[in-house]
Amino acid sequence: MQLRYQFRVYPTPGQRIRAARVFGCRRVVWNDALARIKPVKASNKLLGNPKDRLAHGPYQLVPKSPGLAKTLITEAKKTPERVFLIDAPVGVLQQTLRDLDAAWKAHEDSKTGKRKGPKVAPPRFKSRKDNRQAARFTRSDRWSITEDGKLRLPKIGGLKVKWTRDLPSEPSSVTLVKDRSGRYWASFVVETDPAADILSPTDGDQGIDLGLTRFAVLADGSHIASPKYLRRAEKKLKKRQRELSRKKKGSSNRDKARIRVARAHAAVADARRNFHHQWSHKLTSENQAVFTETLNVCGLARTRLAKSVHDAGWAQFVMFCEYKAIRRGRSFAKVARGFPSSQICSACGHRDGPKPLHVRQWTCPNCGTRHDRDFNAGKNVRYEGRRILAAAAPSTPGPGARRR
Repeated sequence: MQLRYQFRVYPTPGQRIRAARVFGCRRVVWNDALARIKPVKASNKLLGNPKDRLAHGPYQLVPKSPGLAKTLITEAKKTPERVFLIDAPVGVLQQTLRDLDAAWKAHEDSKTGKRKGPKVAPPRFKSRKDNRQAARFTRSDRWSITEDGKLRLPKIGGLKVKWTRDLPSEPSSVTLVKDRSGRYWASFVVETDPAADILSPTDGDQGIDLGLTRFAVLADGSHIASPKYLRRAEKKLKKRQRELSRKKKGSSNRDKARIRVARAHAAVADARRNFHHQWSHKLTSENQAVFTETLNVCGLARTRLAKSVHDAGWAQFVMFCEYKAIRRGRSFAKVARGFPSSQICSACGHRDGPKPLHVRQWTCPNCGTRHDRDFNAGKNVRYEGRRILAAAAPSTPGPGARRR
């Protein structure tokens, strides 16, 4: 199993300048390659499908990364216009072209249905004003971790790293990232042993009903309070945003104010991510199976509840629960979006029909049980998750069944 470990790095002023040069060279190679590929794809698209042509003309061969590397990197370094490409490692520039090929493939696979999920937009040109920059260093670049704990990157130097944990194995690549708030990160890709993280089996499972007033209500009757990090930081965010709006466009003071806004938002995002990590770790460690509901987050984000939905971060929490359950050898299942968890009595199974959101408690007309809307939904999610796991499990033949 491949995992990504991320650590904060602290470059010196000189290393920041050299890192900016590497980011700039990567951006130039990306834009040069995209400028060559886009006209070819647009020309071929006008001709239509090869079996049912819309116009007459030759189909052009779309250039790939090996051919582009020779033209846009090796030969371009010898020209006065692109001689600055020597400021970046060759492996970083070659990886940029491979990333562009992967971006085109993701776009085309999403159009044809090979890639599941939302449609992927075609690659766009990168701007020097982009606030997030990244460069990936592979083993061919000969980067290393020194004995004193520094990360040595070619063309940049030895970066001071804040190591918060040990790497489980030798990394295959490292990505230097500069985020919108001006922080630098080193992101390592490592290969781990799947059996090393599997926990011993435990009894019990848990159904999770996600909400806004309470972040999550669990099937065992407990609940997770909603921290509402964005709501609590709104006053500070508004102040920072007003300061930004008063600054003259293009000035250095405006750029400083933009960084202050980005840091305020990053603090909110970091706190929310830490909250999701802690609770997903707790739930997947203490339960053998975890079941959640499938929510239409994109649809809910277009309603008047948009700010509260984004503040909760349901999608990130569910993703953390899923990958941690798989990593620890636990079972995980998502209940279908159309499952009426709030309409079914968890005691007798009677379906009482839809209810408006202001109805938080109701009594089952069939058995007379008094239900809390969210706790009842959490129990029903757990029952449906058990059914999903039982249906997915291979059937065991009875003692009288014949074996082949």
